Amino acid sequence: MKLVAITGGIGSGKSIVATMLQVMGHKVYDCDSRARALMTESDEVRHKLVETFGKETFLDDGSLNRQHLSAVAFGNDEALARLNAIVHPATADDMLQWARQRASLGDRVAFVETALLRTARLDRLVDQVWHVTAPASVRIPRVMARSGLTAAQVQERIDAQRDEERIADGEQAIVNDDKTAVLPQVIRLLESIIPQQ
Repeated sequence: MKLVAITGGIGSGKSIVATMLQVMGHKVYDCDSRARALMTESDEVRHKLVETFGKETFLDDGSLNRQHLSAVAFGNDEALARLNAIVHPATADDMLQWARQRASLGDRVAFVETALLRTARLDRLVDQVWHVTAPASVRIPRVMARSGLTAAQVQERIDAQRDEERIADGEQAIVNDDKTAVLPQVIRLLESIIPQQ
């Protein structure tokens, strides 16, 4: 089975590509949603979070105290690195387990949607990378419309993801600039890894 990463910066349209693939019947592992789930579902991850960030990391009902975690980790590079050192390996392990299951079910290809391909070291675990791109002039309004962030706040997030934005040698680009049709690009890439019979 081929395992393909779908990546790109904030507002580039990774989720649009992932949705297209799901509509076509392909399975997609969403790193963001699984990482959030593992923070509450995995006893090991919960224990490490409490040990590192305090018992107030979880609310009385057992749910993650996002406000506390954001206040402690974001804007503090050392704390963010500690958080990533807990969550990223757990997510990678969960993703590999999912990929093994997909392969055992006979899937010829499966996909992993991630904004942090290199940061989480997932680039080493996939066979191919599809990098979704769009200019900042398109991405900023997209993110503002869905999140309520200001243009400056979106630009800060784009700037913080510079290393993730670089398209490395061998990665396949998908242009999602609101002018270029995305579906034909996705179909072409699919046909390159799953030849039509």
